[in-house]
Amino acid sequence: MENELWKRLYQIVRKADKNKRPQRATYTDANIVLTYFWAVLHDRPIYWACNKKNWPVYLRRQKLPWPSTMTRRLRTERVQTLMKYIEHSIHAEVFPTLCKWIDAKPLPIGRHTKDKNAGFGSAAGLMAAGYKLHVIADSRQGFVAWVVRPMNESEPKVAIELVSKLNDPGYLIGDRAYDSNKLYDLCASRDVQLVTFQHRKNAQGFGHRRHSEYRMRAMHLKDTNFGRALLNSREQIERMFGRLTSFCCGLSPLPNWVRTLHRVEMWIMAKMIFYQIWSKELAPSAA
Repeated sequence: MENELWKRLYQIVRKADKNKRPQRATYTDANIVLTYFWAVLHDRPIYWACNKKNWPVYLRRQKLPWPSTMTRRLRTERVQTLMKYIEHSIHAEVFPTLCKWIDAKPLPIGRHTKDKNAGFGSAAGLMAAGYKLHVIADSRQGFVAWVVRPMNESEPKVAIELVSKLNDPGYLIGDRAYDSNKLYDLCASRDVQLVTFQHRKNAQGFGHRRHSEYRMRAMHLKDTNFGRALLNSREQIERMFGRLTSFCCGLSPLPNWVRTLHRVEMWIMAKMIFYQIWSKELAPSAA
C-alpha cells in the first residue's frame, strides 16, 4: 500500500512543481517536498529520510538534501505554497456534497512538554496538553478545511476561521459546542445553514435577548424528518476520523520530533494529503 501511495504522490508533486528551483539552490522544491513526505509516510524524522540507506535501491541514485537544508527550505513560502497547492488540487478533482460536518480532534502530548505553542485544555472529557485539529469534512472531498490550534482554544472561536473558507452552499452539522448566534450569522453569509444539536447545557432557555434568525430556523428544522436526518449524518465525521487514524500511514499520536505549531501543521498536512489519495483511489470503497 505504501508503494502505491508513494507512486501516486510522486506523480502529483512532479506535475505541480515542474522542476522549479530557487536561484542558487541545489534542490528543487519538489525534492524538498518529496523527501519530507518520505519521512512522514514512514513516521520517521527528517534526518532519517536524508539517509540513502532508508530509500529503496531503485531510488538511491538521487541526491538527497542535508537535514539543515530541509529545515530551512520547509519554512520558505515557496515550499509551503507547493504543499497547499497539492492538497487543494486533490480536493478540486471531486465535487462537493450538500451536507458538511464540523468537529475537532484532540492531539495530546506529554504534560511536561516545553513546547510553548501547545495549550492545556479539554480533550474528550479529560484535561490534556497539546493541540486540536479543527476540521470541516465532506463525504466526497474529505477534509475540505482544517486548522491546528492549541488545545485551549474553543471550537466556536476556531469555527469562525473555518467557515470563512467555505465557498459552496449547503448545510453544516455540528455538536452543541457550535451553537452560537455569531456562527449562525457567519454561516448564513456563506449561503450555509448551520444545524447543531440541542443548545449548550449551561444555556437557560433562550432568554430575552435577540437571537439569529438562522439559529431559530435551525431549531425548527430539527423538528422535521429532514433535520433529524441531517443530525444523524454527523456520525460520518467520526468514521472519517477513524479512517484518518487507521489506514496504512494514518495520523497516529504526534511523535516526539513533531513539536511547535508549524511542525505540527506540516505533519498533519502531509497526513491529510496521503489520506485524500488513499480514500479517493486506494481504499476498498474506492475500488
